Amino acid sequence: MLTPRHSTAAVAALCAALLAPVPARAAAPAPTAHRPVVFVHGYNAGPGVWGPLRAHLQAAGYADSELFSFGYDTHRSVNEVLAGRLAAYVDEVRRQTGADRVDVVSHSFGSLVSRWYVKFGGGEGAVDRWVSLAGPNRGTATAWACALWDQACRDMTPGSYVVRNLAAGDETPGAVRYATFWSDCDETVNPDSSVPLDGAANTPVGCLRHNALLDDPATAAGVRAFLRE
Repeated sequence: MLTPRHSTAAVAALCAALLAPVPARAAAPAPTAHRPVVFVHGYNAGPGVWGPLRAHLQAAGYADSELFSFGYDTHRSVNEVLAGRLAAYVDEVRRQTGADRVDVVSHSFGSLVSRWYVKFGGGEGAVDRWVSLAGPNRGTATAWACALWDQACRDMTPGSYVVRNLAAGDETPGAVRYATFWSDCDETVNPDSSVPLDGAANTPVGCLRHNALLDDPATAAGVRAFLRE
């Protein structure tokens, strides 16, 4: 049984609880000025390869907080491992920035990883524009040199499970806009015609080596223009 003293204390506690301020809900992230860009590097590389293109986009007005570099183990399977990890990364970028969609810029082997994510991993609803720099989109004979012991190399060989499935039906599905940039002097992607895709904006960049597309000013300007169209 409550005494008058206990009753007064209980009423006071109840009033204090009712009058306490309601915790504010976490504010949604402010929308960014540009769609976030997710860079996906190539085989035996790392996020650092994107330095020149990041700098070019920053000079064009992109904030550092709008540019993201996906880092991953390039010796893993495209369809069984890497596309799923990219999907989780893109979801985190969207959560962090508040953006409905992102743009994806990939180089070399990263083109297969990001294409699989778009076509089979739910990326059609999360990616607005997709760019491939020197991607072995229809496979490269060069990959046979390491296919015996490396899963990623097997994925890049002409006629591989990954290449066949990406080529089946529509190569550029959904409302995503696609672009490729390719060189006719690419020593890694053979044949050079492996890069362009049906339904994409396919841009020849002249005689550049495979990795030279990463820091070529004209290629960077073409990427920036495509992202801003």
